[in-house]
Amino acid sequence: MTESRHESRDEVADTGVDPYVQLQRTEEFQDLRRRFRSFVFPMTAFFLAWYFLYVLAASYAPGFMSTKVWGNINIGLIFGLLQFVTTFAITFIYARWANREFDPRAEALGQRMEQIGGTGR
Repeated sequence: MTESRHESRDEVADTGVDPYVQLQRTEEFQDLRRRFRSFVFPMTAFFLAWYFLYVLAASYAPGFMSTKVWGNINIGLIFGLLQFVTTFAITFIYARWANREFDPRAEALGQRMEQIGGTGR
């Protein structure tokens, strides 16, 4: 795309293009979407696979899941508690990634949106 990276309000008004659509077409926005998807989709797939492994093991391998590990603690209980641990771990990992990679780029795009007049709609 040969559009200027930082168009003014007047240039946007002259083209008649919606500033939100204009921003969405930029390389920076597309890069932001790619980065978001490359993190979120694999993480979601991992968590769903882990969750369904737990559900399927509980359904089809009750002998394995009821194996005692220590006292009344069995593998099923440990796997169930690990579901909570992985949920918090994924949240922590996402927050760190977003603060480092995603948020600065999104903030820059937000400032650019303000420059081209897309706020207040």
